[in-house]
Amino acid sequence: MTAPIRDAARPFTGESLTALLPPGLRLLGLGEPTHRVEAFPDLRNELFRHLVEHEGYRSIALEIDCLAALVADAYVTGGAGTLDEAMARGFSHEWGTIAANRDLIAWMRTYNEGRPADDRLRFYGMDGPLEISHGASPRPALTALHDYLAPHLDLPWTRADLDELLGKDELWTNPAAMMDPAHSVGRTPEAEELRLIVDDLRALLTANVPLLTAATSSGEWWRAELRARTLAGLLRYHAGMAGPAPTRMDTMLALRDTIMADNLDAIVRREERRGPTLVFAHNSHLKRDRSSMRMGGRRSEWWSAGAIVSCHLGDRYAFVTTSFGGRGADVPGPDTLEGILSSLPDARSVIDPARLIEALDKKPAPRVPADYTYAALDPSAIDQTDAIVFIKEI
Repeated sequence: MTAPIRDAARPFTGESLTALLPPGLRLLGLGEPTHRVEAFPDLRNELFRHLVEHEGYRSIALEIDCLAALVADAYVTGGAGTLDEAMARGFSHEWGTIAANRDLIAWMRTYNEGRPADDRLRFYGMDGPLEISHGASPRPALTALHDYLAPHLDLPWTRADLDELLGKDELWTNPAAMMDPAHSVGRTPEAEELRLIVDDLRALLTANVPLLTAATSSGEWWRAELRARTLAGLLRYHAGMAGPAPTRMDTMLALRDTIMADNLDAIVRREERRGPTLVFAHNSHLKRDRSSMRMGGRRSEWWSAGAIVSCHLGDRYAFVTTSFGGRGADVPGPDTLEGILSSLPDARSVIDPARLIEALDKKPAPRVPADYTYAALDPSAIDQTDAIVFIKEI
């Protein structure tokens, strides 16, 4: 390894990472290259504690169902219930079983004890109510939204009307619809009518925000708007599942990241007066350049949530990508970027992308990982990141 490459790196600490970030951030994206590897959420927890204690951050968002996350947030901010209940009901994708996530929720609850409400840490989900195998039924969110509005506005729909349009929940959650649009109910006449109703409910929420916040609270209105926004995205996603075009998977991937981007924009607006937000998700959801994946022999491409919010926030958004070297027998080649960075002396390093580009005497070869779920560093996109965090071995 040449000296300039060593000079581009520092041992990982919260201070060494934030030193590379632009001032005035509202949203810091910390990506992980693959899920369910303890090293990355552990590093996230360490960084978040530093950001809270030294940089004024007051919230974090994870790649989980934004509606389920309301349960975990209620616990974090001092609500009733137990940690076990928060982990079981406040996470999607079975990520409540991850030890680092449990540590995060427990630490946030402890930190918030005795603090005024406006200074307490908040916990968010950035994803929609979407699992790998299916999308959720709109019923829970639509029922809650109707129940919020009904005592204060003269709505033209009853819960019975909505139930009739919704039909059976198992029709919405049918896993066969993921690969076969014929099994989706996303474009039935009932689903199309529900999309119009949700659009009208969102308009009512906005038009009556002074009345509704006075009658309830700003927090309750925000949660109602979250449900309305989520319903609109969820119904669009179900319609995408029902699409017959060969590009339907591209559409579904793009719609999911659009939901994520809408949620992140809303979080930034809500947290504007309190402090910046850390968001932790897969690199493919936070990167600035175009995302891609191969499924069923076909390559899909779409713009990620990070690419979208970066256009909205400009230099108030920063993206930190993470990667690793060895993972058992999966060792990167010496001519790959991961192979080059594996020669760094520290177990965890923070790399300045600009200095790394200057230090490289030739373009590294792309890594072909043994694990298809791992997104290798793209040597051509180094300039699209504000910092790289590299773990030598996991």
